[in-house]
Amino acid sequence: MSKTPKIHRVGIIMNGVTGRMGTNQHLLRSISAIMKQGGLRVGNNDIIMPDPILVGRNADKLKKLTEISEAKKYTTDLQTVLKDPAYSVYFDAQGTLQRFAAVKRAAAAGKHVYCEKPTAITTAKALELYHFCKKAKVKNGVVQDKLWLPGLVKLRKLIDSGYFGKILSVRGEFGYWVFEGHTPVAPQRPSWNYRKHDGGGIIIDMLCHWRYMLDNLFGAVQSVSCLGATHVHERVDESGKVYKCTADDAAYATFELKGGVIAHINSSWCVRVRRDDLVVFQVDGTQGSAVCGLRKCWVQGYENTPRPTWNPDVDQPINFYEGWNLVPDDGVYENAFKIQWEMFLRHVVFNEPFPWTLLEGAKGVQLAELGLKSWKKRAWVDVKKLK
Repeated sequence: MSKTPKIHRVGIIMNGVTGRMGTNQHLLRSISAIMKQGGLRVGNNDIIMPDPILVGRNADKLKKLTEISEAKKYTTDLQTVLKDPAYSVYFDAQGTLQRFAAVKRAAAAGKHVYCEKPTAITTAKALELYHFCKKAKVKNGVVQDKLWLPGLVKLRKLIDSGYFGKILSVRGEFGYWVFEGHTPVAPQRPSWNYRKHDGGGIIIDMLCHWRYMLDNLFGAVQSVSCLGATHVHERVDESGKVYKCTADDAAYATFELKGGVIAHINSSWCVRVRRDDLVVFQVDGTQGSAVCGLRKCWVQGYENTPRPTWNPDVDQPINFYEGWNLVPDDGVYENAFKIQWEMFLRHVVFNEPFPWTLLEGAKGVQLAELGLKSWKKRAWVDVKKLK
């Protein structure tokens, strides 16, 4: 006779979920989705059931979220809800400038902390958050979502299988054209992204992602050379007001990795896409290569590698898209944010390992800060170990 599963209720304070990422990825596709499926089943006899309360400054927006999600409680009073013992986890998806103080208050109140990246705008502050949570003896984690994208999951399996032989290099192209607001086409990103004093800039945003991706897949980042740019100097904000762009909207970065792998990743909000996806990575090794996007991955082995010769006087006779094989899907892929949320919830309830702590978040901030330093100095900058 099977036992009735034990339900482990986890109260979660979700702060900043009225933004695009907070609403779609964290609330609707992660926490709300877990609740809809009847909770997170662990083994045969345990179910973790999230019990969220939404927090923000705009009560109307919060109320609307309760109407479209499984979360039915909201408040604009963060200080009061932090004192409520019914909630053991604090999640932060606010703007970067607001995160440091709020996370610190939550940890001081004894809440386990899970937050978006960047965890702070300086390495010193990001490290301070990690050590503060460690001293407060609260569990902590940072979102590292791209590790669970189907394309990168397939890439990880290829690496683990030894498919590439010796990996030589990684090339990445990320970005798309973000409309400025001068035409009827609405901008796809918030205006603060392009104001340095509001915590904007593509370097602080994307180099945090590239740090955990490179560290986890190819080898720890040892040094960086980065050139930033502000290609578009004027945009229109949400109220229709023209403003001056003061933050970088493109970054061209090269990384030296442990083991000798060289990685180069271009990141831009001023580029038109003619590639397989909004982000594409190419990995080249002695025995084969792979190209992956968000969901798909193609491979070309040594035996299928064409032998081109240089002749600009005739049309290229080789179709370079041929000779690549699509890696088949291996089952159903869950939302990447949801996967990591489930891992963090298991960490909170059952103390299962969760290596993506705020120290990993600090490493991302460190690389972004060193990227800015490299740009300013126009020089290579070494990446020192954080602890």
